[in-house]
Amino acid sequence: MSGMTVSRRLALVIGVLLPIAELYRRRHQLADLSMFPAWFDDMLIGAFLLYGVWRTREGRESGRMFLAAAWAFMAGMAYGSFFGQLSELSKPDPSGASSMIVVAIKGAGLALAFVGLALTYAGAKSEAS
Repeated sequence: MSGMTVSRRLALVIGVLLPIAELYRRRHQLADLSMFPAWFDDMLIGAFLLYGVWRTREGRESGRMFLAAAWAFMAGMAYGSFFGQLSELSKPDPSGASSMIVVAIKGAGLALAFVGLALTYAGAKSEAS
């Protein structure tokens, strides 16, 4: 299985599950407009990843940059989210879950973003050889 195939499958799973998980996590804050930026970024990440998957369907090489950009966007957003959560471990999470669990999940998400980006890039490099 190629790196691009793994990247696409990972993007599909995260692109669907991340928005659902974040909406559930912040379900009691959705009507509060001041909290909109706190959850909408995850909707954008999901949309960008799914767009990248769609653009790379049927082995379309022209879509690779869109998938790479989606992974890079996720990495940037996850970086801020992870370190922001890490610096506020003493504060409760909006979900009610332990802040340690939430920061571990966010750290895994950050790592997966870099893995997805590397797999997308590695796929381009190996196919060019």
